[in-house]
Amino acid sequence: MIRNNKSKIKVLKFFDKKNIGSLPRIFISSVLVVFFFYSAPLIINFANKDLSSVQNNSKAVLAYTLNKKKNGIEDDEEILNENDLLRDIFTLNDLEVDTVRLNASTIKQLFEDTNYRLKDVREKKLVKPVALTLLPQEIKMIESTKKRKEFFIQIVLPLILKENNNIRLDRKRLFTIINKSNNTKLEIKWLKKKFKQYGIKSNDLSVLKIRMDEVPVSLALAQAAKETGWGTSRFAQEGNALFGQWTWSGEGLKPKDSDKNEGHKVMKFNVLQASVRAYQRNLNTHSSYKNFRKARAELRDEGKELDSLVLAKYLNNYAETGEKYVEVLQKIIEQNNLKDFDDAKLLPSSIELESLI
Repeated sequence: MIRNNKSKIKVLKFFDKKNIGSLPRIFISSVLVVFFFYSAPLIINFANKDLSSVQNNSKAVLAYTLNKKKNGIEDDEEILNENDLLRDIFTLNDLEVDTVRLNASTIKQLFEDTNYRLKDVREKKLVKPVALTLLPQEIKMIESTKKRKEFFIQIVLPLILKENNNIRLDRKRLFTIINKSNNTKLEIKWLKKKFKQYGIKSNDLSVLKIRMDEVPVSLALAQAAKETGWGTSRFAQEGNALFGQWTWSGEGLKPKDSDKNEGHKVMKFNVLQASVRAYQRNLNTHSSYKNFRKARAELRDEGKELDSLVLAKYLNNYAETGEKYVEVLQKIIEQNNLKDFDDAKLLPSSIELESLI
């Protein structure tokens, strides 16, 4: 305050020395006032635009390089390469382009023929390997909320378990490599592939250990339910987008209220499995979920189960609603008893059994 008063005195003295009359001073003051009120809205508007451009970009799987921003993840400060991160997802996406959308009645019959019931899963913890590629359009027509929810869980549950199985096998191999004094060329090649896949430029095994881990089944189910309205959303129906991930350049669907030429799109997939894999890769690499991964690693170190209700607290950056989003996820998990599926096991498919013979 003292500094400001001194500067004002100096200005007044300057005017006195130059013998400037009151009329010119009033004129100059008026110009300054007009300039301030004219420029202030522009400055505020610019600031708001700048803020809106970085809000809620944690869903943006492809935002690492497209945003041209550095996302420091763990101790890795370099810009991540989206092609390395998502190569296996793109490959999975391209494998099944001629998919057939089964109707709801056909899927229900398939579940009955294979004795796939959620009641049995909750008791026996075994899930039939029924892998569907697309959601049925009729799911939104199921009037009973309870039946619609159960139907959605039956479709998505095997997909989540399959991705967790893949990560579990990779993690087992990683620990085998870590515990060896010397590694083979094949193991080193595999490690290099995984460092790229998980966006680790520093080739740090401790960081890979933190990122290469499962997402609790109940948490993934809750997020899929929330993001798709239990399978009824346009993004889920038209783009197999189970988790509402964003893209600025890839295949995607524009939100109806957004500008056609600007902003993000919701990432589109050919098959549901690719959406689940992209979701898990997002949580395991994006800087917005660094605390999520840290909390998960701490649970591992303490020998505790991966508690979805605890880990959900670290997903406040997933949506613009922040803490309210976390509360909704926790409510979905508790009200639908989704933790019953956390220790469920996916039975091997006929193809997997044949490969063992």
